[in-house]
Amino acid sequence: MIGPHLVQLAQADFPVFAPGSVWLVGAGPGGPGLLTLLAFHALGQADVIVHDALVSPEILALAPAHVERIHAGKRGGRPSPKQADITIQLIELARQGKRVLRLKGGDPFMFGRGGEEAGELARSGIAFRIVPGISSGLGGLAYAGLPVTHRDTNHAVLFLTGHDETGTVPSAVDWPAIARAAPVIVMFMAVKHLPLIARRLLDAGREPDEAVTIVAHAARPSQTVIETTLVEAPRLVDLPTPAIVVLGAVARHRHNLDWYVEEVRRHVFG
Repeated sequence: MIGPHLVQLAQADFPVFAPGSVWLVGAGPGGPGLLTLLAFHALGQADVIVHDALVSPEILALAPAHVERIHAGKRGGRPSPKQADITIQLIELARQGKRVLRLKGGDPFMFGRGGEEAGELARSGIAFRIVPGISSGLGGLAYAGLPVTHRDTNHAVLFLTGHDETGTVPSAVDWPAIARAAPVIVMFMAVKHLPLIARRLLDAGREPDEAVTIVAHAARPSQTVIETTLVEAPRLVDLPTPAIVVLGAVARHRHNLDWYVEEVRRHVFG
C-alpha cells in the first residue's frame, strides 16, 4: 500500500525526465534512505537504468519492474566495461528516445567520472541533468561516527583518489604538498594501494602513529570499521571493499559518535 507521503512525492513538481535525455544521478553511499527525492523521482520515470556496481539491489528495486537495468560497474582487478563504451551506450540509448538514468554510487562528480560522461553528452548534443548524491566521503563517514571536520581537530579536509585511470597510484600527486595541506585526508579507492600511499605520506612527514580509519560498505548493514595507525595500515590484509580511508584525528570522536550500532542495523536500513 502506498502511503500518503509517497503520493505527495509522486505529485511533487519535479523536473520532467524527457525522452532522449540522460540524468546522471548519485545514489548515495548505499542505504536507500539516503537517496535524494529527485533521485527517487528519476528511478520512477526512467526507461533504462545504467548503473554502477556500487548501487545496491535495494535501490535498484525501487524502480518499476519493467525498467531495463544495465550493469556497467567498474571494479578494480575485475573485468569491467571500458569508460568509452559506457559513454557510447548512454548516447545510443538517448538517441533511441529513451529516458536514460545513469546511476552512480555516491555523487557523480566526486571521483565518479560524471564530469567526463556529461562532457561527452554535451559534445554529442544529448540533453542531460546532474542529480547530486550524498558522497560516501561525507555521508558514509557520518555512519561511522567520523565528522570530516570538527572545531577541536581540523578546519580543513582534503579528498584524494587512491588510483588514476591506469589503476595505479596517481603519479601527478605532490605528496609533500598533500601531507601538509590538511589535517584530515579522505581517500577514495585507496585500499589496493594503501601500503604505497602510507609510505609516501610517511616520507612526506605525516606521523607514524596518526590515526587511520577504514570504513567499508558504508551506510549498509554490512558496514565495517577498522581502526589502525599510518605505520600499521600497510600490514592489514584482505580488507573489505568498497571502502573509504580516513587519515587524521577526527577518529578520536568515534568513541561517542558511533551511533550506527548493531541495534540500529537490525531495525533501520538507510
